Amino acid sequence: MSRAVAVSKGNKITALHGWRRALFSLRTRLLLWYCLLTACATLISIQTTNSIYSGRMEMQAEASALQQADQFNRLIDNHRRKGTGGPPTLTILFDRLLSAYVPTRNEYIVMLANSRVYKVSPRLPANLISPYPDLIGEWALLGQRQMRHLSFGQQRLLYVAQPMSWNGDRGTIVVLQDVTSDFRLGKDALILVMQVMLVFLAIFSVLAWFTVGRVLFPLRLLTKTAQSITESDMHQRIPVQGKDEIAELTATFNEMLERLQLAFDSQKEFLKDASHELRTPITVIQGHLEMLHYRPEKQAATIALLMDELDRMSRLVNDLLLLAKAEHPDFLTLRPEELDWLTEELFLKARSLADRDWQLDAKGVSPITVDRQRLTQAVMNLAQNAVRHTPDGATICLGSAVKGNYAYLWVRDTGEGIAPENWERIFQRFVRATQQDQQVEQHGLGLAIVQAIATAHGGWVELDSQLGQGATFTLVIPLVPALDVAADESHSHRRR
Repeated sequence: MSRAVAVSKGNKITALHGWRRALFSLRTRLLLWYCLLTACATLISIQTTNSIYSGRMEMQAEASALQQADQFNRLIDNHRRKGTGGPPTLTILFDRLLSAYVPTRNEYIVMLANSRVYKVSPRLPANLISPYPDLIGEWALLGQRQMRHLSFGQQRLLYVAQPMSWNGDRGTIVVLQDVTSDFRLGKDALILVMQVMLVFLAIFSVLAWFTVGRVLFPLRLLTKTAQSITESDMHQRIPVQGKDEIAELTATFNEMLERLQLAFDSQKEFLKDASHELRTPITVIQGHLEMLHYRPEKQAATIALLMDELDRMSRLVNDLLLLAKAEHPDFLTLRPEELDWLTEELFLKARSLADRDWQLDAKGVSPITVDRQRLTQAVMNLAQNAVRHTPDGATICLGSAVKGNYAYLWVRDTGEGIAPENWERIFQRFVRATQQDQQVEQHGLGLAIVQAIATAHGGWVELDSQLGQGATFTLVIPLVPALDVAADESHSHRRR
């Protein structure tokens, strides 16, 4: 029973996490922002349209009322110019004015004579001015033209009141505009527009939901791929679709996986080769130590052999540590040097390695900023490599030159040469190009160290060789330190 309750509780927790994840997902947030921005834009547009429409309605009503009031003024002025032929009383004048009046829609003329309403044309609705009981009294007491807007609930009125006097009588002509229907028509239109826009907003929100889902699908696929990748399986890739930012991100992620896969594969090969190289001397040492108890008379020879194996292991470990340090920014200690003096010093050190016909080809004359110890180590590795592949008395040349912004240091031998298919392989760790390398005590790290030192200086290693005609290894080092040239670049010490 408790187990069933626990399972039920676990399902509820999982469902709750699923709802929370869906609620706060990027897809939901994008859709909410889309709806919010669309709603705000719609409300602002409707409010602006309503303000513009109301302003135009008021302007049209004002223009129409003022035009009608000016027309009455012109008629009154015409009667004044006629002198005694004009209407004898104010009411007769009003009758003549109304006879020439052509009513328009929602427009009313109210005429007051001696503070009383004389005539209204056309018939005034009872509820039109009833909310304003003091309005007629205000009109009767006016001393000059007045234009005013009135509102009560949804009702909108506009009037232009023109006071006048005629033959001793006082009166007022009021042009009244009822713009309620126009405002109501505009409001109904805006409400209809809002309803239509809400419907379309709902439709577009559904379309946006599916569109955002399709746009974010590569991201979900990226997440699933990243979750499924392990150290033993890094071969999965995400298909790249389109040319947008997500496609660029997908391509970048695939490139990152390629680099990681190469790094892991290289690490596996390195560990496999290193364990293989260390297993042999360990086995030899263990075997001789076990036999030493039974052959005490050969103790001195056995100890000498064991020390030789330990020295080889020590060199191997030191070389591995050197290759590991080459990845660090503080691998080099740069100092200014003179290339010609450095070349002579390297030539003198190389001559002591073996009995060969050592020759100095050339000396480049230029200041150069390098790590003297590391560069010497690289050239000595190349010189030792040349010694291993040449017989006694063979010619080995060493030299330097300056071309452009680079310094070139080379070691050339007249040995058996290297096949073109092995030019790239020999710079890999624990790789030997010839059988002669297998016979001597070498573990295949010399050229890898040379390349690491050149790369740390911001340069590279060039190889020119033909079978039976020797090989030329050239270190290409920039005259200006790579760390200074690319100070703003990440890992600039590794820049090619």
